[in-house]
Amino acid sequence: MSRYWSDIVHRLTPYVPGEQPVVAHPVKLNTNENPYPPSPRVLDAIRQELGDMGESLRRYPDPTARKLRETVAAYHGIRPEQVFAGNGSDEVLALTFQALLKHDKPLLFPDITYSFYPTYARLFEVDYRTIALDDSFAINVDDYTAPNGGILFPNPNAPTGRPLPLADIERLVTRNTESAVVIDEAYVDFGAESAIALIDRYPNLLVIQTVSKSRSLAGMRVGFAFGNPELIDALNRVKDSFNSYPLDRLAQVAAVAAYEDDAWFRNNCAKVIASRERLAAGLTALGFEVVPSAANLLFARHEGYDAATLVARLREKEIFVRHFKAARIDQHLRISVGTDAECDILLNALRDIFSAYVG
Repeated sequence: MSRYWSDIVHRLTPYVPGEQPVVAHPVKLNTNENPYPPSPRVLDAIRQELGDMGESLRRYPDPTARKLRETVAAYHGIRPEQVFAGNGSDEVLALTFQALLKHDKPLLFPDITYSFYPTYARLFEVDYRTIALDDSFAINVDDYTAPNGGILFPNPNAPTGRPLPLADIERLVTRNTESAVVIDEAYVDFGAESAIALIDRYPNLLVIQTVSKSRSLAGMRVGFAFGNPELIDALNRVKDSFNSYPLDRLAQVAAVAAYEDDAWFRNNCAKVIASRERLAAGLTALGFEVVPSAANLLFARHEGYDAATLVARLREKEIFVRHFKAARIDQHLRISVGTDAECDILLNALRDIFSAYVG
């Protein structure tokens, strides 16, 4: 601590990202990255943007990301003015907290969800209340009836992976007309229904997505918000008061190319979904309880083995999964879906651990 810190820094508990291992050949199943590379068109677009001498890099990027927004809008059948582009969905969320969710009533989000939400709430001094998931880790929209300054949750939820039907989201938005409803769809392409189809009907609905997961571009940091132009204008006002150039040139052209290769995107998603179901079956056969998932992750526990101990044993084998110490989920592992080969390495390691385990 330093006496030069502001009061808010003294009060912060920062978000802790998943470990980035420094070992030579990790089996990295802890940060929900796509196990497959992005479209070859992405690399071609980056090379073309750089040219022989990288001449374009001396100039600022388009602050409005116009071509990218037009490409994504056309893909989803909406208008460019309904699209906001930012430096990853985490930045888009941060701007959303400031632009739309800081009011005199508390923000509502689940008690088990993306752990950046309470971090942002504390950073931006947004009052919030958590709503408990049910015993099966499902969101019940009928629990979100209290007066509020906004409602926020992922679909599918994280870290559980459970999806919510689009009809339930529409029912929630219809009932909550006095504040913004924000649906964080980082994992939606792996089996859930997107709420983008609803934004023309509901001026208070904002949908957030990313290219990090399903389009294999976590390293480029590109995220979007979709909603009524007035909501998008609010995000732009905050963005332009903080950072007018959030997306660099390479990120913009890479994301455009990723959206233009729809066949590659769909094929990769299909492979991840197939591997997820295969991994879920393998974990179940080992005695795990696996939460139904529509994301590129599985949330699982084993009654006979301590979760923190399993994480440590796997780490010794250079296999990395995620463990959260929060109440209700401290015996669960969050396991990213890798390739079939990576999933087999995990399953075989668990068999070895179980055979030698002393509780």
